[in-house]
Amino acid sequence: MRSIFKLVRRFVATLMLSLLILLVLNIVLFLGMASVGLDTVGGWTAAGTVSAGLAEDGRGGYVLNEEGAAELERRGAWAILIDDATGDVVWHSDNLPPEIPLHYSVSDIARGVRGYIEDYPTTSEARGEDLVILGYSKTTYWKLIHNAFDYRLIAGMPRTIIVAAAVNLLCIILIYLTATSGVLRSLRPIVSGIEALPEGESVYVREKGLLQELARAINRSSEQLAYQSRVLKRKESARANWISGVSHDIRTPLSMVMGYAGQLAEDEALPQEARQKAQIICRQSVRMKNLVNDLNLASKLEYNMQPMKPEPVSLTAVARRAAADQINADPAGLYEISCQWETEEDPCLVMGDKGLLERAAANLLVNAQVHNPQGCRIWVRVRAEGERAVLEVEDDGRGVTPEELSRLQNTPHYMMSDGSAKEQRHGLGLLIVRQIAAAHQGEADFAHGSCGGFLARLSLPRIGSNVKGEFNCFNF
Repeated sequence: MRSIFKLVRRFVATLMLSLLILLVLNIVLFLGMASVGLDTVGGWTAAGTVSAGLAEDGRGGYVLNEEGAAELERRGAWAILIDDATGDVVWHSDNLPPEIPLHYSVSDIARGVRGYIEDYPTTSEARGEDLVILGYSKTTYWKLIHNAFDYRLIAGMPRTIIVAAAVNLLCIILIYLTATSGVLRSLRPIVSGIEALPEGESVYVREKGLLQELARAINRSSEQLAYQSRVLKRKESARANWISGVSHDIRTPLSMVMGYAGQLAEDEALPQEARQKAQIICRQSVRMKNLVNDLNLASKLEYNMQPMKPEPVSLTAVARRAAADQINADPAGLYEISCQWETEEDPCLVMGDKGLLERAAANLLVNAQVHNPQGCRIWVRVRAEGERAVLEVEDDGRGVTPEELSRLQNTPHYMMSDGSAKEQRHGLGLLIVRQIAAAHQGEADFAHGSCGGFLARLSLPRIGSNVKGEFNCFNF
């Protein structure tokens, strides 16, 4: 809902700013037009110039100097000089219109000074006791003859302008709110519906008002999301049930295969070649069993069905046990495992499920062996890095190509197909390591090793102080 009020505030602020900009712009335009078009001061100045330019010629007449004549010509005006004693025009310019009278009474002079003479707007200037009147084109000026204002109105003009502006602004706001109230009422449920969509809630917005098309689109989106959610849940449930069923059903026949293969491998009555084949069947059966267990575990981790038993666990002890188990499972000595960890007070204590962490460490070692059947060297390192405990497993085997590493780093789900099902690849075991790391608020990263092989790095939040000890290597 806060987004609605934020939107309203933004609209009101935009409205206020627009009004302010328009007000300033209008004032500037008005002043510009006034300075160009309302040249009333110039008309009175011209009358003074002509009055000053008149001089007696010594024969009872008057003559206008060049400056006065130029001013009349520039403004397209005519001029007369009225004698104070007789009211007669004693001098006039050559361009005097014929309808202009040559004698004026006191009332005629009063009207001419204030406004017009025969519809010609006029300005005036005294010359001694006499009066100079200038007349302009009928379309030059527009004069207010009866312009008189109450003094209190003029004195209170600033306050009047402010009150008028405030009333106008209030009216505009009321009009705006009235015009947009329907939109705001329609917008509130739409915003609520949009906010509820990511939460997976069922959303229905009444399809009416100005935004009915948007409401209809939200309703369709809600229906589609609900349908997809139901389909996805059915698929995930079917997959989980299938994995659980296969894992359960395969145990009995696989145990029989392993049992009979073990008996054949130890039967000295059989030829050596047959016993070797039985040993291969036994090893591959064990690998198949591990794969089925991995698949079942991955499914449980995916759906948070794996029970967690968090307790303080030494990552060093986990790595030591995993390394020892792998050495014991390698009687041919194809894999030389070197371990490196801190020997002083163990700083690599993490809070986690010991069984899952041992499974993750074992998967990292098995991964190195499976993808290097010809043998390789393996380094197991455990150390503290700030607030993290790190387990690294690196080998100098075949490694991975950049494409394989990219697929491994970017595969979001262990069941995702990348079209390379026929190729040998790092797959389910490492993705289970990533799931176990995520279940412990940690991370699993994979990269190219410094010796040309493969590097897997498991980083978990550690408990205890940041103690650093000396590193020692143990070759098993």
